[in-house]
Formats: sequence, C-alpha cells, structure tokens
Amino acid sequence: MPNHTPVYVIGHRNPDADAICSAIGYAAFKKASGDERCRAARCGNSNDRIDAILKRFKQPLPRFLGDVTPRVRDVMVTDVIKVTREAICTEALELIDRHDIRVLPVVEEDNRLLGSISVFDLGDYFIPKPRQEREMRRVSTSIANIVRALKANTVHLVEPERVEDLYVRIGAMDIRSFGKFYADDVDLAKSSVIVVGDRYDIQQKSIHAGVRLIVITGGLPIEDDVVAMAKERGVSIIVSPNDSATTSWIVRSAGRVERLVRREVVTFATDEKLSVVRRRIAARKDAPAYMVVDEEEKLIGLFTKTDLFKPSGVSLILVDHNELSQAVPGADKVNILEIIDHHRLGNPPTQQPILFINSPVGSTSTIVAERFRRESLTPDPSVAGVLMGGIISDTLNLRGPTTTETDEAMLAWLSEVAGCPPGELAEIIFSSGSIVLSNKPGEVIRADMKTYEEGDLRFSVSQIEELGFDNFREHREKLEKALEDTRRDDNLFFAALLVTDINTQNSLLLIKGDNDFINSIPYPRRDSGDLFELNGVVSRKKQVLPLIGTILRSMGVAAGA
Repeated sequence: MPNHTPVYVIGHRNPDADAICSAIGYAAFKKASGDERCRAARCGNSNDRIDAILKRFKQPLPRFLGDVTPRVRDVMVTDVIKVTREAICTEALELIDRHDIRVLPVVEEDNRLLGSISVFDLGDYFIPKPRQEREMRRVSTSIANIVRALKANTVHLVEPERVEDLYVRIGAMDIRSFGKFYADDVDLAKSSVIVVGDRYDIQQKSIHAGVRLIVITGGLPIEDDVVAMAKERGVSIIVSPNDSATTSWIVRSAGRVERLVRREVVTFATDEKLSVVRRRIAARKDAPAYMVVDEEEKLIGLFTKTDLFKPSGVSLILVDHNELSQAVPGADKVNILEIIDHHRLGNPPTQQPILFINSPVGSTSTIVAERFRRESLTPDPSVAGVLMGGIISDTLNLRGPTTTETDEAMLAWLSEVAGCPPGELAEIIFSSGSIVLSNKPGEVIRADMKTYEEGDLRFSVSQIEELGFDNFREHREKLEKALEDTRRDDNLFFAALLVTDINTQNSLLLIKGDNDFINSIPYPRRDSGDLFELNGVVSRKKQVLPLIGTILRSMGVAAGA
C-alpha cells in the first residue's frame, strides 16, 4: 500500500526568494519523478520580492509550517471507540473484545469526557473480593437493560426503565428453603431478580413474595395462570434464551458502566509536545490509554504510551539550508529525508543515510533545475519561472560573486521554458519595493536573518538588498535599536545586518555585540560607529561568513576554543 503521508519541502527560517522558489521547484520535481507526497512549505513570512515572483508566474505561496515538533495530534487516534454513561457492561465488554482494546472512554451525550472504564475495572466488578457475596449478586440497572443484555422476550414489564439496585438469585433450591428465604424480608423480595427454569412452584412462590423480576431460562414456556398472577401482583416476567448459569451472569453484566467509571483521568490537548507529554506520564502509574480533549472537555482523541515512541509521521526535505539552527523548529525531532543546498555544511544528524546534495553554485534553485535536466524532465513554465526568480534573486541577476557557469546555463534554459527573459524578471524583482520602507525595523532584521554556530558561540547575519542606501540611512537609528534588541532577545554573541546596494554591488555592515570582535573587522568604519563600508561585497555566504570565521579563530573563541 503506498504511503500518502505528506513530505514537506521547506526552506530556512525567515525565507528569501531562493528558499521559497527552490521549495516550490523541488516539490514539483519530486512529483514529476513519481513521488506524489511532496508539498512545498515555508517556515516564515513572505516579502515583496517573493510575492512579485509568485504573482508573475501565478504560483500560490507555500503552506506555512511554524513548528513541526511532534505533538499529541500527530499520534492520537481520532476514531475513538467509546460508550456513554448509560451503556451497560455487556456492551462495553463486546466493544473491548471486538476491537481488542483495554480501555473505553465514557462520555456524556454531548461527547464531554466523563472518565474511562477498562477491562480491569470490569474484571473487578464481575469478580469482587472474597467475602463480598452481596456485591457478587448486586447489579445497578433497569429491567429494560436486562432485557437488552439477554436479548430476552418480554411477557410482562412493570416500570422497565427505572434504574435501581437489584440482587440476582437462582431459584434452584427446594421450595421450602426458598420460601423461608423471603418470608421475613419484604424489601429483599422487592429488589430481587429470580432466575429460574420451568419450576412452577418457585415461579408461584416468587410472585407471592413480590419479587421485582422473574427470568425464565432456556426459552421455556410459562403457564397462563403464572402470567396472570404476575400481572395481578405487579411482578415483571421475561424469558431468556440461555441456561440459568449463563443468564445469571448476563443479568449482572446488564449493570450500567456509570458506577464503574474512573473519573480521575489524565487528559491532554492536541498541541502539547510529545516530549512534554512523556515527562508528564513518566511519574504516573501506567494507564492503558490517555484522553485528548478540546477546550470544552469534549473527547477528540486517544493515545497509548506505545504511541509516544513511534517514529514521527512528519517528513521533511530541507532546501537552501542544512543547519538545524536555521531549520523549522522541531526539524531535529522528525524525519529528514533529503537536503538540497549550496551553503556551508552544518552536519545535521539524521536517523538513516539520506540524499544530500551540496553544490557550490549561486542558488539552490540552480541545483533543482539541474535535477530536472539530468532526469530529462521539463518543469511546467510557471515552475520554471519561479526557479528563475530564485536564481536571479540569489545571484543578483548573475552579477554576484557566487555566480557560476552552471547558474548561467540553468537560467538560460529556464528562461526558454518559462518564455520570460531574465532581464524582464530581474526588473520585476529588484523594483518590487524597499524592505526597509515596507516593514517595521524588527521585521527588517528578521526578514532574511540566518543564525550560525561556531563552537559554543551563536551569531546572526541578516541581509537586505536595496536600490541605494538612502532608505537605510533614513532609518538607521531604528534599525540599530532593532538589531541590538535581536541580539539580546536571541542571546547572540553578535548580530549583524548586511545592506547591499544592487546598483553599485557594494554593502554596508551594521553590527551589534562583542566589542573585541567588532574592533577586529578589517573594513573602514562609517561615522565612527558600528557601521562598516564593504565595497565589492554582496555575498553573505561567500564573502562575509568566511571573514567572520577568520576573525573568530584569530580571537581563539571559535571551534570549541
């Protein structure tokens, strides 16, 4: 049977155009290759440039996944076998046996959880502790429930729906002993259920005593005068198809489950993380199952302890990144099937060998296009256009230092498939609006922010691309504050913002953090502050990150030092 569980193709947090475009393109490639499970996804907001690319080629924005950490909803069973409080033990036992389960949730008519009943609770009910003879005979139920449990034929019923405590006895003794038993206890007679065969004398004596119910066993006929006498004295009579021993057991199983319900049950919400759930139940006595309820305490699911340790059903293909610090939250707790990237290696651990393509090209969209070509597959024109957008955006229309001949070749091929000249698309992308003007300062910093780790240090480098530096200069003070807030909130060694002028291919680097590190940056400062002029620098990956690594190593604080 094919596996239809979705596989999400997803880029990094705070996605740029290449992260979104390569996710859309690679999901299309996988489907074209026969894998229908793949779906493009994102773990951050869009921006004007992404929107412009998708609008040009009429592609929808991928589904948002903010966190893939396994949660209760991922393991719970929603088709829950349950009973209401009015159910009888017979019905509960039948469900437990038919579905091979150990516990049944008990709910109100509106599906609000009342508690649970297990096979062990039913066992304790049918086999009470020694010296509890009266409990072995007692059943809290109605005559109507007894009829239902026995599948009995009714002869005469008096108030069949009344729920009461009844006591079961088999009329197998001598008539003289039977008569003495009820002679002095009228109340006992009124709460008795007499299970008897074709013993005419016991039947008559039971009616005279005023018992609550007579159950004739074996499907045997009843004398007319016995029926007439029962109607006159207000005694109910039914006929069971079973023998006396079986009938008496089934009568007790007609008790309502309500009295056996365990009301102290541990409940969970659908969005609780499995790691937290495991800790919550570890210190508790083992329960056969755990209930999942909504905010109104209505039952919506159920799971067992075994379910908590099953492999996660969520699977990912990471594109345009391979470091878990940049991945969607929870990626380290689910199945990573493939990684397609063009950045430095971050070595995310996986549970099994995976396909890992890491190529030194200017864009992940280039790698995706290459995969189409190698498999002799042609993307849909709209997908080809989206992949063009990823390449143009990440290589600054082939003008950036990360650009390779492969990027140029793939862009030319995609342009033919999409029927769109690269220059035309570049104009749409780079004139789609200023990130500084269209976002709040904190959003600007996080729009394309990547977090890195070197040894025990964590730092971030954000990058925005503008047509000139005027908008940045106008909002510099607010951006500085937002950058410092980001560094403090994320507990980073430093936080940097690289502002790239697409026209001149120069950048400004604004940085907040460790003073020794900042003072080691070998580029000229602007305004004697934490702003540096990086002429000829446009690539975070190929130009800025190697510089940062060199400085950290020279300071003796990287690579575990």
